Amino acid sequence: MEFFRIRKDIPFMRYALVFNIISLATFLLAVGALAYKGLNLGVEFTGGTVMEVNYSTSADIPKVRDALEAADFGDAVVQSFGSSQTVLIRMPNRPDVSGARLSEEVMTALRNDDPGVELRRVDFVGAQVGEELVEKGAMALLVVSLGIVAYLALRFEWKFGVAAVIANLHDIVIILGFFAFFQWEFSLPVLAAVLAVLGYSVNESVVVFDRIRENFRKMRKATVREVINNAITRTMSRTVITHGSTQLMVLSILLFGGEALFYFALALTIGILFGIYSSIFVASPLVLWLGVTREDLLRPEKKSEEAVV
Repeated sequence: MEFFRIRKDIPFMRYALVFNIISLATFLLAVGALAYKGLNLGVEFTGGTVMEVNYSTSADIPKVRDALEAADFGDAVVQSFGSSQTVLIRMPNRPDVSGARLSEEVMTALRNDDPGVELRRVDFVGAQVGEELVEKGAMALLVVSLGIVAYLALRFEWKFGVAAVIANLHDIVIILGFFAFFQWEFSLPVLAAVLAVLGYSVNESVVVFDRIRENFRKMRKATVREVINNAITRTMSRTVITHGSTQLMVLSILLFGGEALFYFALALTIGILFGIYSSIFVASPLVLWLGVTREDLLRPEKKSEEAVV
């Protein structure tokens, strides 16, 4: 299925160096934001108190936030949870107040505003648990990256695996750089989005790589640059359909999913956009510069033996 077909190949590789310089500059800015500002880690990573409260009628989230700010709990994260009557409140740790006492003070502030509010559950996340989540999250990223290299090296050739991982890490670091620069909260849903972007981005690279391998069989007299340009051009329609459909779904979550899913959808949006970019202007040029050849993917044809007379 195609929405459109481009008749003439677009010379993407002609501008590869320019776009890679832009990519390098963006990557370094993201690294700088991570180094100087760091991630604004959520309660799941830093430790804190998570409370689920229920109202008799639909909860007024802005009113709940105002009640907590008036009681000196301005750092609380308030969001709808499950239904319009249920509210989830996340409080960071306070060195001079225990988790149990903190939850009691929060409930006192809420009951002063609405006596009918009920406490359904309280979860306490310790700092040690948060450190373990950070370590496991980093380990998950490492294992996924190594798995991608192994998979592409077996399916294609090691140069493709290296190019794909560099392109994917480029996407991940830029996502983290956005969250560090703007100090958006980095929570477990955002980590899940980052891991999803890894798989999503490599899928786009695999589609282009597969077309490159197919072109090496068909375009026997073409140069490597021409083969890659043709591969990217011929997958453009598929890219528009796939990424456009996915982005429509993510955009609906971003606009209507509420605060609980906002940063999850935002991370996916950034990842989808940079995933398209990196597959064309990072992964493909790296394959070219690593010196991929037709012989790397195709076995040389055996000459037929002459019949013995």
